[in-house]
Amino acid sequence: MTFNDMLASFVAKGASDIHLHAGLYPMLRLSGRLVPVGETKLLPAVTESLVAIMCDARQQGIFAEKYQVDLAYSVPGVARFRVNLFRQRGSVSAVLRVINSDEAQLRVVSLSPDLIAYFRDQEKGLILVTGPTGSGKSTTLTRIIDEINQVHDKMIITVEDPIEYLHRAKRSVIVQREIGVDALSFSEALVAAMRQDPEVIMIGEIRDYATAAAAVSAAQTGHLVFSTLHTLDTMRTVNRVMELFPPHERASARVLFADSLVGIVSQRLLPRVGGGRITASEVMKGTLRIKDLLRDEGRYGELHEALRDSKLDGMTLFDDALADLYAEGKISFETGFNAATSSQSFKMAATQIDLQRGQVPAT
Repeated sequence: MTFNDMLASFVAKGASDIHLHAGLYPMLRLSGRLVPVGETKLLPAVTESLVAIMCDARQQGIFAEKYQVDLAYSVPGVARFRVNLFRQRGSVSAVLRVINSDEAQLRVVSLSPDLIAYFRDQEKGLILVTGPTGSGKSTTLTRIIDEINQVHDKMIITVEDPIEYLHRAKRSVIVQREIGVDALSFSEALVAAMRQDPEVIMIGEIRDYATAAAAVSAAQTGHLVFSTLHTLDTMRTVNRVMELFPPHERASARVLFADSLVGIVSQRLLPRVGGGRITASEVMKGTLRIKDLLRDEGRYGELHEALRDSKLDGMTLFDDALADLYAEGKISFETGFNAATSSQSFKMAATQIDLQRGQVPAT
């Protein structure tokens, strides 16, 4: 069996991540859990060969110098993979994230059609998709970009590390740049993008002050900017963005961020009753009320109630999304309770749901 054949078999099993470490069986993440597969432990020589199999000459040079490298790897007709190769205890290890590169897979994004259309049809501003590693942020962004590509005549530039989903031009022109191959950094690529006549810019991740400042600036100057952060909910997202700016700039950055914000989607993948996983999302839109609260750091505490009071505007608190999934029988009480921002709030909602069902409360 070739390496590509092995990857194809792992994808067929439904793996979201593949771990290859010397001295261990191959490990697959299935429905959020790591599961060993096969009957043979990987030899150091086998994992060492992955460098030559997956890396081009430039990437091999980076690996030789830094003992780790990020890259994208494709198996035609199977999937694309986001790969991190690294050394540990003297041997090579690889972790591969399976990327949903099939257009049909983009249909499974959990955002409502109305919310996708809302983001798709914006002319300018900043849209952030956040969540922990493996929560589907890239897939959500890809779905929205694909919708823009299908519906609007625009110039779209993506800056990624590495490129994950390979878009093809539909109604829009779409240019994709990869860090380390086509550009040196997110911030430099974003500054350059401003001279490339874009209407839509997608940044794989906001990691530092330079990228955050450039993203807000681009949104302020009439571009629609998308990006991701590794934050758990909308409040932490706001705080994290502000923390990227030096203290003497935060007051002005707060105003610019508030003015440019179109929306924040914070999502997490949870175990689904019956198997598999399901997404729970918290949604904040940049309405006039939300913008007013964001401009004043002293009023951040009111954002929670503002989201709770704005369901008709398409906003959702994470704990309310958990309660809805519990009411629909899609997650267990334990899953919702453990994932909730406020476990007590979820417990009260779940108790009410159980009583309405005529059941003994799960608590």
